[in-house]
Amino acid sequence: MRSLAQPHVLKSAIMAAGVSSVACFPRLILWADRPYVLWYLAAMLFLCGTVAWAFVFAWHTKYSGRPVFASNPAFVPLVVATVAGVTGAVVLHFWLDPILRTTTLEQYPRTPAEWTAQVLWSLSFIQLYLIFAPFAWFMRLFQHVGMAAVLTVLFGVFVMVIRNHSSPAPIPWSLFVGLLIVRLSTGALSIYFLLRGGVPLVWWWGLLLQSRHLWNLGVGG
Repeated sequence: MRSLAQPHVLKSAIMAAGVSSVACFPRLILWADRPYVLWYLAAMLFLCGTVAWAFVFAWHTKYSGRPVFASNPAFVPLVVATVAGVTGAVVLHFWLDPILRTTTLEQYPRTPAEWTAQVLWSLSFIQLYLIFAPFAWFMRLFQHVGMAAVLTVLFGVFVMVIRNHSSPAPIPWSLFVGLLIVRLSTGALSIYFLLRGGVPLVWWWGLLLQSRHLWNLGVGG
C-alpha cells in the first residue's frame, strides 16, 4: 500500500483525476434529474477519480510490467483494436441497439452534444472504474495477469447484474444474455488492449464502439 502514497503516484493521479472530472462535466450538466448540486458531484468525481487513478499508477506497471500510457503502441495491437472496434460497432448497431432502443431509449444520445458527453463519460469514467482501476487492484492482490484479467471481466459482469436487478424495469432474460456476451467480450478485449497498448489503445477502441451512434444522429439530422 505504500506505493499509493508515493509523491509521483499522487501527482499523476491528481492530474488524471482533474482531466477526468473535466471530461465528465458535460454529462453532469446534461443530467436533468441529478440528485445533488453540480459542484458536489464534480468534487466527488475528482476525489474518487484520484483514488482510482492512484490504483492504476501505483500498481499497473509495477505488477504487470506494462506502461499505463504507451506513447507508441505496436502496429498489430493497433490494427486489432481498430478492426475490433469497427466490427463491434457494426454488430451492436444492427443487432443489439435496435432492441435496446425499445427498452432503454434514454441511454442513447439524441443530439451531437449528448453523444459527445456520453463518449467523454465512457472513456474517462466507465473505463476507469470497470477496467483500469479493478485490473490494477487485482494485479496488486494476486500478481498474476490471467487471474487479474478474469476477475476484472467478472467484476464488470457483476456491476451489470446489480444494475439490472436494481432497475425499476429489468431487462428481459433473453436480452440480458446478449448483453452478458457483449460485456464479457468487450471486457476481455479491453484488458488485452490495455496490456498491449496501454490506456490510449483502450480509449481508441472504445471511441470506435461509441461512434456507431453518429450514424443515427446523422440520419436524424
